Amino acid sequence: MTTAAQHTARPRSGSSKHPHDDAPDTDAEFREMARLPEGPEKEALRQRVVEAWMPMAQRLARQYRNRGESLEDLEQVAALGLVKAVKRYDPEHGTAFAGFAVPTVVGEIKRHFRDHLWVLHVPRRVQELRNRVRAAHRELSHSLDDATVPTEAIAERTGLSEKEVRIGMEAMGSFTPLSLDAQLTGADDGYSLADTLGGQEPAYDRVVDREAVRPGLGRLPARERQILYMRFFCDMTQSRIAEQLGISQMHVSRLINRTCSTLRAQALAEPSAN
Repeated sequence: MTTAAQHTARPRSGSSKHPHDDAPDTDAEFREMARLPEGPEKEALRQRVVEAWMPMAQRLARQYRNRGESLEDLEQVAALGLVKAVKRYDPEHGTAFAGFAVPTVVGEIKRHFRDHLWVLHVPRRVQELRNRVRAAHRELSHSLDDATVPTEAIAERTGLSEKEVRIGMEAMGSFTPLSLDAQLTGADDGYSLADTLGGQEPAYDRVVDREAVRPGLGRLPARERQILYMRFFCDMTQSRIAEQLGISQMHVSRLINRTCSTLRAQALAEPSAN
């Protein structure tokens, strides 16, 4: 006796109405898979069902082309979703396989976009706004004479506020950010985005260093504090300092080295005090 596993998936007859023209008739195969235990025979039957439904999965993938991902990769993602749908489908639930498979495949494609194609991290809420704004923009651009769709029109179509529409429109460019080497719009001299970025201000490091040693300076004896002031703020030589204080230049050098070492050790040992 010939089993269902020996049949290939059959196209639906022309009189059978179905929302998907590329949907084959695999009801018998699914019933047979539900009866079979896990093993080579069931896996071979499952593979044939996947192959039969693959045109529909590829059609769904083509609906998402030109969005920053190659069609080949989208078809692979759609195929993965189809395999999951075939494995999880239970004909006993009474739902047609197409009604179960389409949301599974589309969900897998959308998940791929969400998890892998956003170069910049964008919150899910903003991603949802982007999708709604993009769909409304596409619909309105076909119905309005002006290629530039007003924000007010998108807000009215989607039921979003104008602020939410603007957020969604800004997110539409988040898949592939501009290179810093990109020339600024309207610039004739090659001025790029990188040229607008500020550099690190070296004086900031000095501010941090001064604040780090400030507590230690307050604890120094008056003479050491005076020597540091004369050397680093008045830019006096060690010989001049020694002359004014009536001590040797060598003694001034030792005091400066010792005091600086003490301040450095205190700053490193007590960061919370700064």
